[in-house]
Amino acid sequence: MPEMRFVVEWPSGEQQVCYSPSLVVKDHIEVGESYDIDDFVSRCRKALDIASERVLKKYGFPCSLARAEAARIASAAARFRGQRGVKVRVVRFVE
Repeated sequence: MPEMRFVVEWPSGEQQVCYSPSLVVKDHIEVGESYDIDDFVSRCRKALDIASERVLKKYGFPCSLARAEAARIASAAARFRGQRGVKVRVVRFVE
């Protein structure tokens, strides 16, 4: 299962490197696109849940790193909730 990383830029300008145990993230977010915070968190959570399920099917246990990454993304996003018009941008995929 090919793992990957993806770089996002938060409304503050800070960039974060995120992890996925699967390329499935590419089906849910696109490089160069900007997403509303809640939409981005939802897309990442869905993609990382699917990735974790793929690990479960292959190895017999879910991917704790995928779950931790989803929580880390949600935590980073929480700083911007309630702010109108803020977006997170997908900078690049790293394979």
